[in-house]
Amino acid sequence: MSAVHPAPGQHEQFVLMIGDIGVSPSWVVTPNGTAPLSGSQWTIRDWTQTRQAIPTWAIIAAVIGAAFCLLGLFFLLVKEPQTSGYVEVTVQSGNVFHGIQLAADSPQAVAHARQLVYQAQSMAAAVR
Repeated sequence: MSAVHPAPGQHEQFVLMIGDIGVSPSWVVTPNGTAPLSGSQWTIRDWTQTRQAIPTWAIIAAVIGAAFCLLGLFFLLVKEPQTSGYVEVTVQSGNVFHGIQLAADSPQAVAHARQLVYQAQSMAAAVR
């Protein structure tokens, strides 16, 4: 992955990466350009859905169990949560604007994305 680097003399290591957005102590680096971290605005939107579904193993157990006795059909009562969707993260600093979508297949993935954005927000507030 190649990223646009800060202006000459301003090279810093990334403290965190949010998708293809790199955050250093002073800069936000995106494919759309590099901008100061100070004054950057971060947003995150959760576009995930969690639903209850019958897991594959329960369907297989029900089919096998139904061949021997109808009690195997009770496996179809088993439900587990399934999360699908994405988390949208945007950053704007100066005239640089960039948005990304991060796949989220669990509530933990959403929480991790939120944690990264909150960390970037607190870094931006500390630089001011």
